[in-house]
Amino acid sequence: MKKVATKENPMAIPRITKVSINVGIGSYIQKGGDKNFDPVIENIKRLSGQKPMITKAKKAISNFKLREGMPVGVAVTLRGPRMNDFLTRLVHIVLPRIRDFRGISARGFDGRGTYTLGIKEITVFPEVNPDNVSRNHGVQITISTTAEKNTEGYLLLKGMGFPFRDEPKA
Repeated sequence: MKKVATKENPMAIPRITKVSINVGIGSYIQKGGDKNFDPVIENIKRLSGQKPMITKAKKAISNFKLREGMPVGVAVTLRGPRMNDFLTRLVHIVLPRIRDFRGISARGFDGRGTYTLGIKEITVFPEVNPDNVSRNHGVQITISTTAEKNTEGYLLLKGMGFPFRDEPKA
């Protein structure tokens, strides 16, 4: 990245600050009245290496049968060595295990160098035992960087080995 960057100050070179992992548990609350989402918490704990936080609804929405304070998701934020280990496993083990994988889209950038990736099945992670998954759910992964533009974030992630199939739009 240092070779590609046009910045003179080494502290201005983009780097990854954190990785956020999020799973929505709305289907556990909506369908069938099964409010036991402990398997989701256990799966996130296994793949991240730390205890996740349960996110709760900020306000009630009657169309979704949602009340204020009800659990709506499970989230965890990784920094430091756990973040680096997770990203290495994501690039080299998890992404190649996805069915019909042809690379990840570069459209997940938000305009400021942060990249968001959605994985439809949690069972592609080797830490998750498929026998213990009652309902297959997806995982949203957000990679926050210090990059100011999409192209800088793209070059950073590409240099780390992320298999992009296209380039980001300016």
